Amino acid sequence: MLTEERHRRIMRRLQEAGTLKLQELCVMLEASESTVRRDLADLEEQGLLRRVHGGATLPMMPGGLEPGMAEKSAVHLPQKQQIAEVASGLVRSGEAIYLDAGTTTLAMIPYLRGKSITVVTNGLPQVEALLEADIPVYLLGGLGKKRTKALVGNLALEQLTHFRFDRCFLGANGVHPEAGYTTPDPEEAALKRRANEQSSLTYVLADSSKIGNVAFAKMFELERAALITEQVPEHWRKPISEMTNLIGG
Repeated sequence: MLTEERHRRIMRRLQEAGTLKLQELCVMLEASESTVRRDLADLEEQGLLRRVHGGATLPMMPGGLEPGMAEKSAVHLPQKQQIAEVASGLVRSGEAIYLDAGTTTLAMIPYLRGKSITVVTNGLPQVEALLEADIPVYLLGGLGKKRTKALVGNLALEQLTHFRFDRCFLGANGVHPEAGYTTPDPEEAALKRRANEQSSLTYVLADSSKIGNVAFAKMFELERAALITEQVPEHWRKPISEMTNLIGG
């Protein structure tokens, strides 16, 4: 088995299990301990995992907390506006769309004004902005998160199954060819996966600072959605473009 394929399988299994033992990986990959140890060392150097005694685990974000809306709103503003304008330009009148909670999807709303669309969202700031823009909006129910102003949990997941979307716009904290699209909170990751399943077309909105990063919880593989960004760093351009459709990058 090629090194690249072993790395892909390790990361896929690690995203499912969270922690893996060395012997389990040896059996899964049909490889020696020395080979698997080298693979884990390579992946740790890339920031994709953390080696622990007898195996590996997913890395935690610094401080273990996802940045809140206030922190997110204060950084990368020009990039987010550029991404939001491109993303909103894809929306056609008559469509039903899903807007994820997050600052970049929130920045889309002024550009959507005047379009005859229906929106479903799990973001509290999104609801207020959509109402101000006279855009019909449905808010998912669920558990409210103070930091991200998002509604998550089983209730939100169940309610999503009652909708079908022409387009779905999601945020992500990490974009990586091996780890896929990731976000710090497993509950938010589950909601993003469900929204993706309910949509004909899915777009992930992520500025260039997110490219190459890996957060705790996996949303889905890169090929499951188009990436809208303002720029892809040169050393990531080839591996990212091989895995997903780039828009604006």
